[in-house]
Amino acid sequence: MVSDNAIKNHAAERRMFLLRTAVAGAVVTVLVGVLVFRVGFLQVLRHGYYETRSQDNRMRVQVMPPVRGLIYDRNGVVLADNLPAYRLEIVPEQVDNVDATLDRLSRIVEIRNADRQRFRDRVAKTPRFRGVPIRLNLSQREVARFEVNRGDFPGVEIRAGLTRHYPLGDVAAHLVGYVGGITLQDLRRVDEKRYRGSNHIGKSGVEYSYESRLHGEPGSRVVETNASGRALRELEMHRPVAGESLFLTIDSRLQRAAYEALGDQDGAVVAIDPKTGGLLALVSKPSYNPDLFVDGISHLNYKKLISDPHKPLFNRALQGQYPPGSTVKPVMALAGLETDQIAADKQVWCPGYITLPGSNHRYRDWKRSGHGWVDMPEAIYRSSDVYFYKLGLKLGIDNIHRYGDLFGLGSRTGIDLPRENSGIMPSRAWKNGTRNQPWFPGETLNTIIGQGFMTTTPLQLAQMTSRIAERGGGYQPHVLRGWRNPLDGNIQQTKPTQLRPIQLNDPSHWDVVISGMQQVITNPRGTAHYYVGQNLDYTIAGKSGSAQVTKLAQNQAAPDLEDVEHQFRDHALFIAFAPIADPEIAVAVLVEHGGGGSSVAGPVARKVIDAFRSQPPVLQASTGMGR
Repeated sequence: MVSDNAIKNHAAERRMFLLRTAVAGAVVTVLVGVLVFRVGFLQVLRHGYYETRSQDNRMRVQVMPPVRGLIYDRNGVVLADNLPAYRLEIVPEQVDNVDATLDRLSRIVEIRNADRQRFRDRVAKTPRFRGVPIRLNLSQREVARFEVNRGDFPGVEIRAGLTRHYPLGDVAAHLVGYVGGITLQDLRRVDEKRYRGSNHIGKSGVEYSYESRLHGEPGSRVVETNASGRALRELEMHRPVAGESLFLTIDSRLQRAAYEALGDQDGAVVAIDPKTGGLLALVSKPSYNPDLFVDGISHLNYKKLISDPHKPLFNRALQGQYPPGSTVKPVMALAGLETDQIAADKQVWCPGYITLPGSNHRYRDWKRSGHGWVDMPEAIYRSSDVYFYKLGLKLGIDNIHRYGDLFGLGSRTGIDLPRENSGIMPSRAWKNGTRNQPWFPGETLNTIIGQGFMTTTPLQLAQMTSRIAERGGGYQPHVLRGWRNPLDGNIQQTKPTQLRPIQLNDPSHWDVVISGMQQVITNPRGTAHYYVGQNLDYTIAGKSGSAQVTKLAQNQAAPDLEDVEHQFRDHALFIAFAPIADPEIAVAVLVEHGGGGSSVAGPVARKVIDAFRSQPPVLQASTGMGR
């Protein structure tokens, strides 16, 4: 029989047991030590940090965007308003999978690709605990559909707010402009801190120019929340400061009258108060509905706008650069008088064309048979091209450029609206610098009648007319008339910027030129007598112009307007001011491919001036401002 000691080694088993117990004890000791160290680290060394984190889970700082300032016309009529609206926001920190959440949300409310892109842009620049809008201006139906499914979307909220609205719609779109969703590019031009919680920023027009005044200052509040992030009570409040409300020089009634006067024609109308430089109307047609852009224009609507051959997004009043045609002849006449190149009563023979020495090329008058003997006033009211051709040869391009520049032609006016173009007032230096070519005499003839290289904007022509009306005086064109301080409600008025006076050697030269412009309307042989001068009960001075779009062959007769395709017809222009003794309004009208300046653009100017005189601005006492 075999003994137990022969089968089992008790000593070895005891040693193994003690070894295992020691190892287990050591492991337990180390783990307990790690646990104690970690608890000490969290409770002692990191106490402040986690106490703050716990408070953050209970208390949230919510940014309160400011109310955007309103925009009024000179009589207190609202041009840009704020209407109640609902927006859909996502707090990224509270959403596990943002893309999946967006996919599920899109089954309840419409979420376009553009909405997603704007959301991603804002998320990249916003702390994750703050709400980021994904959709603005939800309909009541969309709000109701979301509320029914709210439980399926933690971290997604609907918040009440305000959205921008433009009561005049396309009538004032190019003037007032519009706001749109904030992009990364927008944030580069502003102080980002001011735009926390804001969804809109000015994109064009007055909304863009005076963004800093209209936006206001954001506020904040500290709220206590539950575990799901819903606010329970407010602990602290710092109220936002609303943006300033702006009062413009624009008369909304005249703005609408000018818009309607253009009818179905493409073009621009600019009306200025000569006494202050304030714009009374600025119209560019065709136009667009600015409300489409506020909450993000759809791809379909935007494509329609940019593919429209009539270019409704193009601001013709500020950006259109057109040959001014004969509308510049009053300025050229002044140049001739002031440089003693011609006397007002000197008669010049107009056979209907002129040739340069050594050339048989004929520079033709618009009236092929000519005007006969004409002096300066007659050359203005009958618009004799040959008279001014001959004057141009005496003046030379240097004097033509100098006087055109004196009246602001070919230069930005500095108006407080964005993206104004300058046009071109050509000179020897300009041609040499831009084309590396010398100046030729034939180009002088084209320039003095507002053709060739010369281009201006309708705004520049309105400013030129205003300066003639004021006999060299005048103010820089502007649209801001004043603003209301949101803190005390006081209204402050802007001070017009006076332009450097145009001093003539002989002030009577103003009378010569203005007399010629008056006879454009009143003289039976004046170019606009039939179309503008009928049944007048006030005095008006004007000048018509037609800008060639296509050049006629040397011996080609001018075709009838009906025989010319629309896109090849001349642009029609007309400038005017009234009344002559004490001017209250200066107007410039451009009708693209309209044909005759007197017959097409002239009646538009007449309607605008009639509307102004029949309904003079009635300044509300609430504005607290004078003229």
